[in-house]
Amino acid sequence: MNRIEQLQAFLKDSPGDSFLLHALALEYIKAGDDGGARSCFEQNLERSPQYVATYYHLGKLLERAGDTDEAVRIYSLGMEQAAAAGDNHALSELRSVYEDLIY
Repeated sequence: MNRIEQLQAFLKDSPGDSFLLHALALEYIKAGDDGGARSCFEQNLERSPQYVATYYHLGKLLERAGDTDEAVRIYSLGMEQAAAAGDNHALSELRSVYEDLIY
């Protein structure tokens, strides 16, 4: 069983686990399946908008796909969530990639 299959099996047992869904998205990226990754990231944001790490990785995926406007929007939403959570490290990272795109 490969890592993607393992994570899918874990998600069947714990379908609401944001960490597992995020990890699955990252494995899809490693496997070259950006569509699968995007789907997982978007599901994660719908279910757990406070899961701040997803904003960074989804934004990067969107940048690679050439969808700069959507990446900027995702980074902006992520900055709001990071600020609300008091996660200054994530806020700084998101602000940095956001500013790289808008300036």
